[in-house]
Amino acid sequence: MDFQPKVSAILNITPDHLNRHGTMENYIEVKERVAVNQTEDDCIVLNYDDKVLREFGEKKDLKPKVIFFSSTQTLKEGMYLDGDMMIYAHDGKKEEVLNVKTDMQLLGKHNHENVMAAVAMSIRMGVPMDLIRKAVKEFKAVEHRIEFVLERSGVRYYNDSKGTNPDAAIQGIRAMNRPTLLIGGGYDKQSTYDEWIDAFDGKVKKLVLIGQTAEKIEVCAHKHGFMDTVRCETFEEAIRYCYDHAVSGDAVLLSPACASWGMFPNYEERGRIFKEIVRGLEE
Repeated sequence: MDFQPKVSAILNITPDHLNRHGTMENYIEVKERVAVNQTEDDCIVLNYDDKVLREFGEKKDLKPKVIFFSSTQTLKEGMYLDGDMMIYAHDGKKEEVLNVKTDMQLLGKHNHENVMAAVAMSIRMGVPMDLIRKAVKEFKAVEHRIEFVLERSGVRYYNDSKGTNPDAAIQGIRAMNRPTLLIGGGYDKQSTYDEWIDAFDGKVKKLVLIGQTAEKIEVCAHKHGFMDTVRCETFEEAIRYCYDHAVSGDAVLLSPACASWGMFPNYEERGRIFKEIVRGLEE
């Protein structure tokens, strides 16, 4: 393999694609391989809050320069959050980059982390800070990632079909600021759902389950004391259930924590159909 990026990034290490990689050790090795051909002149951006990546970035035999980012720690060098202010610490200086609440159109801590990584990569590639700020301020949420669809009868509908594993779906829940009816389930990638259920943190009022993993997730939820679950036979039935039971001030969130295979060809189609059905709901 002769792939050699001038700047690379690994944003997190969480269990995913284990049906393909077999073990977490194999999965981590594949992710870290992005730096295998990088030299001292290159750079890798890593999440300081991820223990695996922090230890990887501190290895003495890692050749590229490491830039860490953190949403929880103040760093002497790198990108971090000080309250709502994104800071770039370098050469003994602290530079204010932007306010994540007023200068970004994206919701959720994971998006703050994504932007920190993107800013660090852009800086390393020589992009002027004023252009970086302009791009971040103008950037809108990508389709299928905590995408606002519409508000109907005081209920806000969000399409997070790209939440295809528990960790990604955790970020979707964290971004919600309303009582939420959550649609989850799908193809079984041999994931575990304990951390996802724990992340509900009082926000989820009903877990509406579909697909191959519906029973597995329901058992996990009940084990953790979350009993407000319902299983639906079809995707449309799940959306209709949410429509019938949501009240003004609620949110309905499609964030399945599972792949779409078996029900849809890909997560894009799942998200597109969700939006199509939601837009067809009567006022």
